[in-house]
Amino acid sequence: MQEPNFNDQDDRIAQLIEQHQHLPGALLPLLHAVQQAFGYIPPTTVPAIAEALALSRAEVHGVISFYHGFRSQPCGRNVLQVCCAEACQARGSRQLVDHTRQQLGVDFHQTTADGEITLEPVYCLGNCATGPSVRIGDRILGRVDPDTMDRLLDELTRVPLRFQPPAPETGDTKRGAQ
Repeated sequence: MQEPNFNDQDDRIAQLIEQHQHLPGALLPLLHAVQQAFGYIPPTTVPAIAEALALSRAEVHGVISFYHGFRSQPCGRNVLQVCCAEACQARGSRQLVDHTRQQLGVDFHQTTADGEITLEPVYCLGNCATGPSVRIGDRILGRVDPDTMDRLLDELTRVPLRFQPPAPETGDTKRGAQ
C-alpha cells in the first residue's frame, strides 16, 4: 500500500479523529480505523491522536506497541503469520519458523526487500489439531511443513510476466539481418 500524500494523510486523520473521539474508549476503535485507512499507524499520527483524546503520546504509543495487531510500519503485500502457540510448537512450528525466516531472509515483524511478504507471529489460530498452522490474509492452512511453506512462498512471490510482443520488423531491420 502506498503511503498517502502528507496533506491527504492529515485530512484523513482529522476525519477519523472526528468520527471516533466521542466514543467511549475511543483509542482502540480510532487506532483500528487509522490502520484500516493506511495499512499501518503512521508514527506522525500519534501526536494528533493523543491531543484529541487528552492522552500523552506515550500512552498512545504504549497501546500501539502492546497490541500485536497494530503496525507502526507499512507491511508487505502479503502478511504471513505463523502460529507460535504451544500446540503448534508441539507439532513443529519452531522448525517451520526457522525455515521460513531463512527462506525469506527476514525476522518477525519485518518485510522482505521486494515488499511482498511481512512475517509475523500469531498466538493461536484455533487450528490446533492440524498444526503447525499459518495464516495468509484470511486463509488459514494447517499441517504446514517446510516443503509446503516453500510452495506457499513461491505462490506469494510469483510475479506474473507481462508479454511484450516483438517490435514489428521494418525494412531496415530485415536488411540488417541478411
